[in-house]
Amino acid sequence: MSVRIDGEKSGRVARPSHPLRRVLRGPRPSAVPAFAARAGTLVGLLDIAAGVFPRFRHSRMHTLAEVLPGALGPFAAALSLSAGVLLLLLAHGLRRRKRRAWRAAVLLLPAGAVSQFAYRHSVLGVVISLALFTLLVRHRGEFAALPDPRSRWRALTNFLLTGSGSVLLGLLVVSAHPSRTVGDPGLYDRLAHVLYGLFGLEGPVDYTGNTSFTVAFSLGALGLLTALTTSYLALRPEHPAARLTEDDEARLRALLAKHGRRDSLGHFALRRDKGAVFSPSGKAAVCYRVVSGVMLASGDPIGDVEAWPGAIERFMDEATAHSWTPAVMGCSETGGEVWTRETGLDALEIGDEAIVDTAGFSLSGRAMRNVRQMVTRIERAGYQTRVRRVSELDEQELDCIRQASDDWRGTGTERGFSMALGRIGDPADGDCLIATAHRADPDEPGPHGDLKAVLHFVPWGEDGVSLDLMRRDRAADPGLNELLIVAALREAPGLGISRVSLNFAMFRAALARGEKIGAGPVLRAWRALLVFLSRWFQIESLYRFNAKFRPRWEPRFVVYRTSRDLPRIGLAALRAEGFVQLGLPAALRRRSPQPCPHHTPAADGAVPRGRTAPDDQRTGDSGQGSTLGV
Repeated sequence: MSVRIDGEKSGRVARPSHPLRRVLRGPRPSAVPAFAARAGTLVGLLDIAAGVFPRFRHSRMHTLAEVLPGALGPFAAALSLSAGVLLLLLAHGLRRRKRRAWRAAVLLLPAGAVSQFAYRHSVLGVVISLALFTLLVRHRGEFAALPDPRSRWRALTNFLLTGSGSVLLGLLVVSAHPSRTVGDPGLYDRLAHVLYGLFGLEGPVDYTGNTSFTVAFSLGALGLLTALTTSYLALRPEHPAARLTEDDEARLRALLAKHGRRDSLGHFALRRDKGAVFSPSGKAAVCYRVVSGVMLASGDPIGDVEAWPGAIERFMDEATAHSWTPAVMGCSETGGEVWTRETGLDALEIGDEAIVDTAGFSLSGRAMRNVRQMVTRIERAGYQTRVRRVSELDEQELDCIRQASDDWRGTGTERGFSMALGRIGDPADGDCLIATAHRADPDEPGPHGDLKAVLHFVPWGEDGVSLDLMRRDRAADPGLNELLIVAALREAPGLGISRVSLNFAMFRAALARGEKIGAGPVLRAWRALLVFLSRWFQIESLYRFNAKFRPRWEPRFVVYRTSRDLPRIGLAALRAEGFVQLGLPAALRRRSPQPCPHHTPAADGAVPRGRTAPDDQRTGDSGQGSTLGV
């Protein structure tokens, strides 16, 4: 492929621009946010150091700091400390092109310039401050990103984080003047002095000279800054995260009715904690959730393939408007091709989905011997299975299944995003499939009666289902998951189901190829690492479990913008899937098991023995496997 430069097109040789001209022209418009963020971070750290450490205010580093934009100089430690904290808070917003961060910066820079000239008569500092101010104003169009979803819980988070940081900085301020400290106060006295100072009160630590005023003003400024930022976040209008409205859900169900056969993950788009953007024609949609500044879509777009580009364009426009990082988890090969073609993003294979064709499934043959023996043993132990549509169950039995599913979950919160529906028995989900295992035990009845395990499937078009979650009582015999999958596969033809999508196996290709003869050293090393990580995450065991049923494998991909975004996308996916939680410890959230409404426990109150079952929900594309009872 030949490439011509502009000089070749016009017949003239392009001349390199002069270095001085490039300096005078300034950074490229697209680079201004990153440049401003780096400058703000540097100056913020220098200002904090100037406000905390007396010697730093007279060092060469601070001589450089006081001529950089935003530096308030050594004339007031309190102002320097406040400015440093504010600049650090603004730096991330400037990098993400946030409009409000830009507004705060253009207010802070002139204030800093006036302060420098009034107290230090620093002409150079004023010139540089105004130069950056002019640069920000000139390129104000680069800072047009809308606010992120927010709630007043962020005010509490800000109070805890900023308050903790103020206490730590306050300890540094109180301890940074040993030669002027009266006596030898201990840590308790210093901490008490900090807490008093944050509220503008006089503490137990005393200093000689004017140091007492410097410390008092610095602590008061930190306390005021914490109060003002928390009040602002608490009083500003809420901008809740996108949620699936009733109209959005109705439109998505109509699209799934026409095109739901294309993607096994399509029905998971109906999670009500997702938002949706539709193509201009309304014939396609992309469902997403925003986590930590990442706009995370899951699976393929819903609807007509011809309309996918329009929905993808709307998705990218929404990400650009808020300066979110776009990403897609678990799309198919066709979806990945469309995403990369329409957006210029890149795709990476992260695993395979196990799909079983029910017409060819059988327990006969040597390859199925282990599954056949396990199923036979469980059936001889007295377990019975039932496979029914949700619409066939009454509300009392659905309540029992929901309660059992919650009690058998091994984590404090529900997991899943890209491959989980997040609910059971909703009236709108009557086509979902539920497989249950039962065994009556009159000697030791459990809180859920004879119910011992549950599998929940969501529709995949008219002739398929996709596994949503797997839960079982750990006090029951092992092998119930295999029993229920076999039961569902056997009953599927009678229910008009020809395809069943099982769990997602992370890095399945590497595990399979790495154990074959002739695998190279790099592939073997990669497989060894995955096997090692399987001690904590269900990677290899999930692949082995899926492989028991002799499925065909369909690759799934993650779509991303640049390689440096992958760690951030991975963390956002872990949070979305529920593997990383920011909140109360699980011990404070967990509920005690409750008996089913229609079940009466024995008089002695016996409950099943054994550990609490781990989360058997279907894995998402976050890099972690479901913890199956295998």
